[in-house]
Amino acid sequence: MNIEDEIKQQLAENPIILYMKGTPDEPYCGFSAKAAALLKSTGVGFAYVNVIESPAIFQNLPSVSNWPTYPQLFIKGEVIGGSDIVEEMLENGELLPMLQQAASEAR
Repeated sequence: MNIEDEIKQQLAENPIILYMKGTPDEPYCGFSAKAAALLKSTGVGFAYVNVIESPAIFQNLPSVSNWPTYPQLFIKGEVIGGSDIVEEMLENGELLPMLQQAASEAR
């Protein structure tokens, strides 16, 4: 399986997935820390990939997502954006319903 297929499989298998530097409990950068904390605050579960430990994903995900930076949040296979967009969508009430719907459809 090539790396793009691996990424597509991760997106298909995880309705909510955050590609980040580090882990939600030990983020390696402030932006990843912010995105993970915001997601955790919703109480909705999510998967994550530490792109530092997966250099091939780190290098290839931007060409799949057309998003150049990390973190990258995907909901139902669609890129949502990075930490600033996650924060904005959470504040304006858009994010939580999307997360809840994706989580409920995955059950």
